[in-house]
Amino acid sequence: MREGLSKALAVEFIGTFTLIFVGAGAVALGSGGVLGAAFAHGMVVAALAYAYGHISGTHVNPAVTIAIWVAGKIDARRAVSYIVFQLAGGIAGGLALRWVLGGTETGLGATVLARGLRVGEASIDISPAAGCALEAVLTFFLVNTVLNTSTAGRLREAAGLAIGLTLAVCTLMGAPLTGAGLNPARTLGPALAGGGFADFWVYLAGPILGGILAAVLYRGVLEPR
Repeated sequence: MREGLSKALAVEFIGTFTLIFVGAGAVALGSGGVLGAAFAHGMVVAALAYAYGHISGTHVNPAVTIAIWVAGKIDARRAVSYIVFQLAGGIAGGLALRWVLGGTETGLGATVLARGLRVGEASIDISPAAGCALEAVLTFFLVNTVLNTSTAGRLREAAGLAIGLTLAVCTLMGAPLTGAGLNPARTLGPALAGGGFADFWVYLAGPILGGILAAVLYRGVLEPR
């Protein structure tokens, strides 16, 4: 049991590191604009699901872990452990990206944060309250897909692709408005490395609320009986 948890924590760290390093890296470099950011995030999550799904479920997102705990599919101890390692992986990914990009005015601090990780610095300005609502709705869609494919044991061979595509389309819609964080670890790492925490609560409260709502729906209505 302990060995299994150790493996799960290791891949949650590696997976979240990869998501931040590649996803935020694509944003920082402006690789393909919004479409490039959506593709980078979605395909990374899909690939990680196939690589590590059998070990940890490949949550790589505290909002997903909390939702799966609310749905009764993971115990509190494992959930807390996952979240700690996800946040650590996010921070490590952000710091590694800052180092690779040089941490200069043309590096992480002037690109990732200025290209939509904070409300009001995306290409379309919206209020923090609206941003929080948007993050909740989009995370609801993402977690709904996770719960009804991977967690429910459906679409076993295609679950990773379904989850990755959901993240990609949510990013396409949300990136111009909030940056489409949908993941507290995804926002924490670059924010810490780039030195900006304005409206961080939006990216903490929104995804967690959306994930919990998806879990309540799943447990009360959609869960296979």
